[in-house]
Amino acid sequence: MGLRMKTILNLALGVCGAMLALPSVAQAGGIMGTDAAHCSSGKGPAIQVNVLDLKDRRGQLKLELYPANDADFMRSDTELLAEGKVFRRVTVDAPVAGQVAMCIRVPHPGRYALLFLHSRRAQDKFDFWQDGVGLRSNTRIGRARPPLANATVEVGNGVSVLDIETQYLRGLRGFSPLR
Repeated sequence: MGLRMKTILNLALGVCGAMLALPSVAQAGGIMGTDAAHCSSGKGPAIQVNVLDLKDRRGQLKLELYPANDADFMRSDTELLAEGKVFRRVTVDAPVAGQVAMCIRVPHPGRYALLFLHSRRAQDKFDFWQDGVGLRSNTRIGRARPPLANATVEVGNGVSVLDIETQYLRGLRGFSPLR
């Protein structure tokens, strides 16, 4: 083996070793998502969500930010954006293990509606039979559309930290926590 080939091989092995030595965000218990720097630095305005009670670690996790009014809560993102209204979504792959913390930045301090989704098949559409959902209030959702009051959060200049319990469809009772 020539000197050039040995150098390339050593470089490749070094890079692979370094990658294995660095834990992923989820393994390290860090904050996940494209807005993670806003929460980990403490510079807001942003919302950090500690996700509790995932059914499994398949698919994707999503945080969605809406205007805090009944007409716009859970409305189509394309419609909200076309009208110049607040809508943000942060999507991450579900981590294999560890605690889950996600971050979503907000445009400015104020009142917003926040929805957490566990898309177990990593699809764009919510699958009523498979997927999980969570709201700030952690009140059992049941079979009806969740009221805006259960999703509303006040965000100041810093980082607002919330714990959200994931709820899944559980028979005739509708959506409720696993415990």
